[in-house]
Amino acid sequence: MTRFAAMRLAWFLLCLSSNFIVYATARANPPTVPTPNRRIVIGASTLLDGRGHALHDTRIVVEGSKIVALDPKASPVDYDLGAFTVLPGWIDSHVHITWSFGPDGKNAGAEQTTQFAAYQSASNAWLTLMAGFTTVQSVGSPRDVPLRDAIAKGAIPGPRILTAIEPLEGKGEKTGTPDEIRAFVRKQKAAGADLIKIFASASIRQGGGMTLSQDQLNAACDEANKQGLRTLVHAYKEAVRATALAGCTEVEHGTMATDDDLKVLAEQGTYFDPQAGLVIENYLANRERFIGTQGYTEEGFAAMERAVSLDHDIVRRAVKIPRLKVVFGTDALAGSHGRNAEEFIDRVRDAGVDSLGAMISANSLAAEAMRISDRIGSIAPGYEADIIALDGDPLKDITAVRRVVFVMKGGVVYKNVPRGAIPVQK
Repeated sequence: MTRFAAMRLAWFLLCLSSNFIVYATARANPPTVPTPNRRIVIGASTLLDGRGHALHDTRIVVEGSKIVALDPKASPVDYDLGAFTVLPGWIDSHVHITWSFGPDGKNAGAEQTTQFAAYQSASNAWLTLMAGFTTVQSVGSPRDVPLRDAIAKGAIPGPRILTAIEPLEGKGEKTGTPDEIRAFVRKQKAAGADLIKIFASASIRQGGGMTLSQDQLNAACDEANKQGLRTLVHAYKEAVRATALAGCTEVEHGTMATDDDLKVLAEQGTYFDPQAGLVIENYLANRERFIGTQGYTEEGFAAMERAVSLDHDIVRRAVKIPRLKVVFGTDALAGSHGRNAEEFIDRVRDAGVDSLGAMISANSLAAEAMRISDRIGSIAPGYEADIIALDGDPLKDITAVRRVVFVMKGGVVYKNVPRGAIPVQK
């Protein structure tokens, strides 16, 4: 079978598998999937608006895909969420939505075009949505594109996806001249990229050394800015400062950056997305499934074990830097799709992040970093009706993020379960 034929087959199966999911969900709980453009009223006793404010005893009025009013007197109430905490659907700034384990249970990466990989991608999207994440930024694989487009058309269920498609891999001089890098950026835009992903450092498993020169970084981020695209840069150590000075949009990871480096991010207005725990916890929990696959060695795992405390440290220091905008991203990949909210717990429990700040980082602040804060990330009239509810109050008990009982995305309810349906885990 040719690669093109395999991709077409995978795409067909992706659509087919997801249609089965939608059908099964509708059969199991018909009232949870409303007719488009139906007026819906949601009752909320406690509502976190995504911008740092708490509202009480109000009702959200939804028409079509949009929130049209917050009206305490609106009636009749279609969904009474008075026993829960209501907030905007979460935004994960860094996932790899098509990255899965293969039929043999081992790491298969994000580039597979097999039937099995297509089913797994549909499953990853569904699990992520059910966990309360209504928008994700997947960075990046060409396999993201058909999934993104199918979800956007309503053909299959899943979170709203923004994708970088093909990343710019830092390989020193082999990466190309500044002009060649600019051409690469333009190529990604022509292919439909929503943003540009750049690797300015090696993996933490290989020590995290810088892999692009300042001139190369300058060219990549300047061209992206000219093309109206944002840039997310995988960076450790000295590459963090270099990224900010190049005018890039956001730094990912940032482990081993100094406080002075972080202050440069704040001064330049560069967003920062460090990971406090989930990504490495997932690797360690699935060690045998990764070891022996491309890029994963015993030495690399030893390096990741050493990085756990460093990751806690970078998040702890980052949130103390004045004006540094720290957004929420998990680096979710095979093994962690649908468990994205564990990163909230890591940030609050292990890195000392304020619970309300953690929620904002996955709501209005993440939307701002994506330049779509006028559409998502808040519960207010005119915004997309991306609304979730938790069985518990995350400001008092951060583990409440594990108990998502209600999910609406774009005015469509995909999940609606009773209180107590999800067991409490501490």
